[in-house]
Amino acid sequence: MGEYALGQPVPRSEDPRLLTGGGRYVDDVSLPGMLHGYVLRSPHAHARIGSIDTSAAKAAPGVLAVLTGEDWAADGLGSLPVGSGRKRPDGSPLFAPPLPPLITGRVRRVGDYVAFIVAESLNAAKDAAELIEIDYEIRPSVTDSRAALAEGAPTVWDECADNICFVHEAGKKGAVEAAFARAARIVSHEFVINRVMAASMEPRGCVGASNAFDDSLTLYTTLQGVHPYRASVARIMKLPESRVRVVAGDVGGSFGMKSGVYAEGILALWASRRLSRPVKWTADRTEAFLSDCAGRDNFTRVELALDADNRFLAQRVTTLANMGAYITAATPNPAVNNIGTLAGVYTTPAIYVHVTGVMTNTNPTCPYRGAGRPEAAFVTERIIDIAADEIGIDPAELRRINTIPPEAMPFQTGLTFKYDCGEFEKNMDMTLEMGDYAGFEARRKDAAARGKLRGIGLSNTIERAAAPGIEGAELRFDRSGTVTILAGSCTQGQGHETVFKQLVCDMLGLKPEDVHYVWGDTDQVAYGHGTGGSRSATLGGSAVLMATDKIVDKARKIAAHMMEAAEADIEFSEGIFTVAGTDRTVAIAEIARAAANPGSLPDGMEPGLTAQAVYKASIMNYPNGCHLCEVEIDPDTGTVDVVNYNVVDDVGTVMNPLLLKGQIHGGVAQGLGQALMENVAYDADGQLISATFMDYAMPRAEHLSYMEVKANPVPTKTNPLGVKGAGEAGNVGGLPAVMNAVIDALSPLGVRHVDMPLTPERLWRTIAQAGAGR
Repeated sequence: MGEYALGQPVPRSEDPRLLTGGGRYVDDVSLPGMLHGYVLRSPHAHARIGSIDTSAAKAAPGVLAVLTGEDWAADGLGSLPVGSGRKRPDGSPLFAPPLPPLITGRVRRVGDYVAFIVAESLNAAKDAAELIEIDYEIRPSVTDSRAALAEGAPTVWDECADNICFVHEAGKKGAVEAAFARAARIVSHEFVINRVMAASMEPRGCVGASNAFDDSLTLYTTLQGVHPYRASVARIMKLPESRVRVVAGDVGGSFGMKSGVYAEGILALWASRRLSRPVKWTADRTEAFLSDCAGRDNFTRVELALDADNRFLAQRVTTLANMGAYITAATPNPAVNNIGTLAGVYTTPAIYVHVTGVMTNTNPTCPYRGAGRPEAAFVTERIIDIAADEIGIDPAELRRINTIPPEAMPFQTGLTFKYDCGEFEKNMDMTLEMGDYAGFEARRKDAAARGKLRGIGLSNTIERAAAPGIEGAELRFDRSGTVTILAGSCTQGQGHETVFKQLVCDMLGLKPEDVHYVWGDTDQVAYGHGTGGSRSATLGGSAVLMATDKIVDKARKIAAHMMEAAEADIEFSEGIFTVAGTDRTVAIAEIARAAANPGSLPDGMEPGLTAQAVYKASIMNYPNGCHLCEVEIDPDTGTVDVVNYNVVDDVGTVMNPLLLKGQIHGGVAQGLGQALMENVAYDADGQLISATFMDYAMPRAEHLSYMEVKANPVPTKTNPLGVKGAGEAGNVGGLPAVMNAVIDALSPLGVRHVDMPLTPERLWRTIAQAGAGR
């Protein structure tokens, strides 16, 4: 509807509330009689627990409970969800031991869950934790996936002596071997994709409340989907879902990290049930580093075979993926589910991948913005740049030779994915023009004259989004003619409220102030799945669209009845129903009021103007784009300055260009953060030495340049809106573009590759060593 129609840059309707203190995050929840919980965590990476003495802690002032794994077992409750669906080398199911919320017998990572203390105040709980005496028998530990597979390596679990959680193969092994045998050139390299943390602005937290009168539980927490979470809580606590309510209000970022079921929410509910009082737990930043699931952490070898005309013949990829000490429900997914991204936008006919999931004494890994996509895009885009360097051809030209043309659509790649549409070469051409790629060498010479190293990096990437699944939405008109959206998709800051309101306003001819948005409450929203994998616009948006169609269909019948006309003669536009060829009209708000009165409706029609819809996606879509990053390095300090950044993205129908740019900006920042500074580090004893923002570097605005973002939309026919996911695109393209740019800046020194993160110290040492060797 005019300025609020789809495609318009409508500012986020959430922002005035959030920016003026109106946000309601989980730590804002305060219930009468609320207690505070604190988790006593293991200080050791691997140890046997000989004994635990909690007597002094239980007697401490203000303490109401000190709970251990033995207490959990005695209550006969369930375990947290664990992964499944993969196989070990011998064909047996992947190794995924039971995961109770409190550990017994052995701790297997720093930060492991040993005891839960509940007290009148957080400080009282912390003081009591210091009184717990634990006899630890320290054992050898291993934190690196390569070391974990070495002969004689420490065993994380006795039941998994080789530390192999699973193996997975995909692609055409025979075809790849044949292609390598006839290749004119083979280029190979090994890449370290370092471990990072989501480090969301809002740490994880929860408030658990029980009601003894109806044996129900309510959990306020930080997550991405309330309905699947409720199902897990009900199973663990051995209750029917109807006795469990899960509420997610405003969530300050997640990026996949908050998608799983963590122990703390279950512990808060358990303690609340035992004590008949609400229990709150909130992580501080160090506790978040110790307990959050991590992201990435792969070691990958890539081989690329080319013919004499520089066309890609085949690609072979071998990855060791660090799973951590425990296998949560989502832990195996990033290493496997998105390996199709390795195919990129290229015609490579044969690809083979072998992935080994490895157990270590570290936090479990889980999806982190991109969930395997950035890792796959990175190794493909880096090996192309390395190949171009060996051949002596421009990296853009090598990509052009091998890019899938639009007339080849639909295109079955050499690995898993089948693309339905896209203009990949046009994306690249637009980006190269935006970034004045042709004039780069002159800028490099100018930088050299100023004592700087200048580089430019390209990435031409694609990913899958909105994997097959379902999502629900409901629209409810009230007697005043305003409408409430009840959405199954949960927001963590992406702008769901704005886009869903925009969609309803456009389809029903309403104003934003007439639309109310509700999400994240299983007692209010009847059906939903949640947010993740860039699915909200495709699945959630399509569900909202289906609901608007149902509203219009019913409202048209009521309008025909009110105006005494045939339904076929009723036209609808901009919120007004009109009898064709006349000036007789009725607004949808009037129809909503009439719908509440049975006497105003056709015979047999149910009163009310409401609609519920569940959209089922059977085919994924493929957002794609091109990133061009330009950097300067100060060789005296190793400091990287991003001086220019250009993006062209194809996310299909652009629902809101303002929000799209925000998503791209944020994703690029996270890709740059991993490339240049972010890194989870352990010492030789398995101690986490990057557990604060003093030791774990985060990107800031000063680390980024202005980003020019343009769209080259090629709408997909895989969903009714024609949209492709946008939430992860910036990260998928950003990580390889930044890495390629920095390595290009070092290339005049003979540097072929440097592993991430490209910190000033690492680059300074690389430059110094390169200079010493020349």
